[in-house]
Amino acid sequence: MIDSGEGEKLERFGRYTLRRPEPQAVWRKSLDEREWQRLADASFLRTDRSEERGEWRNKPHMKDRWVINYDYKGMHLGMRLACTAFKHIGIFPEQAANWNFIYDTCCEKLKNKDSKPKVLNLFAYTGGATLAAAASGAEVTHVDSVKQVVTWSRENMESSKLDGIRWIVEDALKFVQREVRRGNRYDGIILDPPAYGRGANGEKWVLEQNIAEMLEACAELLAEDGFLVLNLYSMGLSSTIARTLVHQMFGTPAKEEFGELFFTDRAGKELPFGTYYRMKR
Repeated sequence: MIDSGEGEKLERFGRYTLRRPEPQAVWRKSLDEREWQRLADASFLRTDRSEERGEWRNKPHMKDRWVINYDYKGMHLGMRLACTAFKHIGIFPEQAANWNFIYDTCCEKLKNKDSKPKVLNLFAYTGGATLAAAASGAEVTHVDSVKQVVTWSRENMESSKLDGIRWIVEDALKFVQREVRRGNRYDGIILDPPAYGRGANGEKWVLEQNIAEMLEACAELLAEDGFLVLNLYSMGLSSTIARTLVHQMFGTPAKEEFGELFFTDRAGKELPFGTYYRMKR
């Protein structure tokens, strides 16, 4: 994170620096406009009021796709990035703290169990958390309702020199409910639900309306010594709400941690990107 403010953020991903809208950056920028223009290899321009759809203005040297690497202990990930029409680029870098937790926890379970831990990643997007679990040696089931995103995740798996991931293109809630009926269990569950979304067959997802039902079903799937990672990106839901929900559905855990995921820019301004809750039963 290079700079943030006045509804924007300036970030470098590998060799390229991107300028994107960020509604929570309500303060003043630390760098002037000329510096932003000089540094940005690509800038996202909104074409509607939702701030989601838009178009990119790229400098001539900017590539449509590129790969960045993420290393932590024995985990070596390669993530393919691209400038999409929804301002996303294929990675949420603030999730790195969760990837580290997942990797460490799965490695710990491998030491203490005869079999590989089974991990379920729901609303899995391009698979950063999936790759972190797979890099530890876990058996991973990756669930997302968008086929193109799952294809993107497969590319990331190949870039990371990993394999053996189970890919599911389906509505996450329906999949979890079916797994409950089958009596399946997982040693770890990761949830990164959007505020709003659609399933593979048009199923409607509204975070505030559906999250309790989802967690209730996940509580039946999680092993007695399992772990949970939950992210909430809705501005109306705090980490305290996440903690209360988890306690009601799963009971009081043996260990837990929760708070905000944020980055600090070069001027020391802290920009939040959502809340997290992590626990071990």
